[in-house]
Amino acid sequence: MNFIIMLIVGGIAGWLASMVMKTNAQQGIILNIVVGIIGGFLGGYLLPILGLQLTGWTGYLITALIGAIVLLAIVNLFRRGKMR
Repeated sequence: MNFIIMLIVGGIAGWLASMVMKTNAQQGIILNIVVGIIGGFLGGYLLPILGLQLTGWTGYLITALIGAIVLLAIVNLFRRGKMR
């Protein structure tokens, strides 16, 4: 059950991050899920370093969203030379 929740939260976070970073037209649903899940891991690693720790499903969503935005910014930086 946790895996399904992780996919749903990752998909929502990846979709929201792609909307924020304006890459939604370039990505499909599968890539949004992948970006959200990787963003969740990235956010879960970066936020405790900064002293932030969010709990609950909304905390997980916000953590994954922040990580996905950072991930998309890094990808855009390497792709285009700018973060957008």
